[in-house]
Amino acid sequence: MVIDIETAGFNENTDAMLEICAIIIGVDEDGRFYPKEPQHFHVEPFEGSNIDPSAIKFNGIDIENPFRLAVNEKKALSEIFARVRSELKLEECTRAILVGHNAFFDLGFLRCATKRSKLKSPFHKFSTLDTVTLSALYYGETVLAKAIKKADIQWDDSSAHSALYDTLKTSELFCKVFNSQSYP
Repeated sequence: MVIDIETAGFNENTDAMLEICAIIIGVDEDGRFYPKEPQHFHVEPFEGSNIDPSAIKFNGIDIENPFRLAVNEKKALSEIFARVRSELKLEECTRAILVGHNAFFDLGFLRCATKRSKLKSPFHKFSTLDTVTLSALYYGETVLAKAIKKADIQWDDSSAHSALYDTLKTSELFCKVFNSQSYP
């Protein structure tokens, strides 16, 4: 499952999660990977969380905007986890692997939000697939926008740094890399 989290800083213990998007990767009848429908949530900062003004300036999220229709971390994660568990059962798997661009960052925020919400995560505790590494190997780029462009996938700079957009593009990149391989 591809995950992207937009935050109010870099410290998963103290800084707020502001957006989360998750996209399950499917496999079609020809064995090709494809992104399924996204689950996207604007998230209310948890009580006492840090909001770094430079992070807000970077991602452009207006946390005071009532049209964000933000939900608390527990609601967002509960809905994502329910869908993940459903897929795990369908595929006869026990744990989901987080796919992300700088996956350790998203996994850290996910882990801390899960703990605060007193939920049990369906994700493996430390295994991830990181599109930064894949991009470096396949395209010689580690920056998402540059890797996307080299992979000949459409990119819109004005849409970047939204969890929904970045997850959509990361999932396209992941599928393109994996679909370019031949497996026994």
